[in-house]
Amino acid sequence: MSSDYYSPGRCPNVLKPFLSYTGIRVTDLDRSLRFYRDLFGLEEVRRGDNTREGKGPYVLLRDSFSGQKLELNDYTPNSRFASPHDPGEALDHIAFRIEGLDAFLDKLHRAEVSDAPGSPNHTLTSGHRVAYVSDPDGNWIEIYEHPEERTETPPSGY
Repeated sequence: MSSDYYSPGRCPNVLKPFLSYTGIRVTDLDRSLRFYRDLFGLEEVRRGDNTREGKGPYVLLRDSFSGQKLELNDYTPNSRFASPHDPGEALDHIAFRIEGLDAFLDKLHRAEVSDAPGSPNHTLTSGHRVAYVSDPDGNWIEIYEHPEERTETPPSGY
């Protein structure tokens, strides 16, 4: 689909969509909140409970540098969305760019964060250094170090 698909002449009443957040299911909201807040520095920006709508409690987190948001959803057993937890289901991974990959991995390992099963730490041909760990629910988290120094503004690519 071309970038002019949402142009005012073509769809005058439709604004161009944008990626707002990524939501993941968690099995222990407080544990997951501590994990993403304390180890990855995400800030809590909203908390709520959608149990009356058939869902459950949630916390919305935000990265202060990139503005990316991660929603942690804890579906209660009576929720219409409750199902047996299968780590990663359709989620491939969540990625965090870091400077000082080795030191950050040491920090995570000291906090008893496990490497993702079968995931080798490696360097890509582009020069990116990549490692994968698991969050408390088994979702994969990619941690990568970019060969170029970080700029003052979020990059347009990786």
